[in-house]
Amino acid sequence: MFVKLERLLWVALVLIWGPFGAFAEPFSMLNGDALGRTGGSLFTASAALPPRSGAASLFSDRNEGSLFAPFPKRTAPRHRVSRLGAYAAPVVKIRQIIEDAESRKHGYDAVQFGARIRPSKRPTQMTIGEINAWIDATPGQPHAIGRYQFIPATLRRLVKLLDLKQHDVFSPAVQDRLADILLDEAGYGKFRAGRITRHEFMNNLAKIWAGLPTSSGRSYYDGYAGNKASLTWEDFDAQMAQIFPS
Repeated sequence: MFVKLERLLWVALVLIWGPFGAFAEPFSMLNGDALGRTGGSLFTASAALPPRSGAASLFSDRNEGSLFAPFPKRTAPRHRVSRLGAYAAPVVKIRQIIEDAESRKHGYDAVQFGARIRPSKRPTQMTIGEINAWIDATPGQPHAIGRYQFIPATLRRLVKLLDLKQHDVFSPAVQDRLADILLDEAGYGKFRAGRITRHEFMNNLAKIWAGLPTSSGRSYYDGYAGNKASLTWEDFDAQMAQIFPS
């Protein structure tokens, strides 16, 4: 009687538990050792199965394609464009210093004073394509333009880095974004991280903007195409020290 009952129970359990049979050891309801003395359980795992080829695992040390596996190495972009958003207030103040040195009177609508043939519209009303057309149509004259006095080669390089289109307007916001790349290239992130000094960062800025002085007190481009520093090193240093007190 007990044998038949055990067989019936076993058949029923196989039908119910069948889908999970690969993960549980066979056991007998009449075998006390299976559930007690030997630590048996309905969910006792069977011997570890060898991993299937290509199977994903939560644990990266065992199989590839894991949720916890390190991401594959990505190819670094040619240039990492930084918007410097984490340091918005200091960046705004640095931009103002650059404007004072480069385009104090006209700001975003400034055009290099030596340009004999000026654009037909204000720079902030022009598209990138229109600025390029003006540059190409007026060779042999200076073409520095905007708040940050971008020269043609620099402007075209930065436009490419930001993936701007020819129909994009040379707006104040666009000019600021272009300038932020130059601030990044001058080592702004390194300076904020303490990897270069304030004076090193200032000298780097002076290598980009001719109106800013180097620690020698002169423009890095002093005498070249009439360039000269439009503020003293002492003034430059004092303003930067206000923004970044040590």
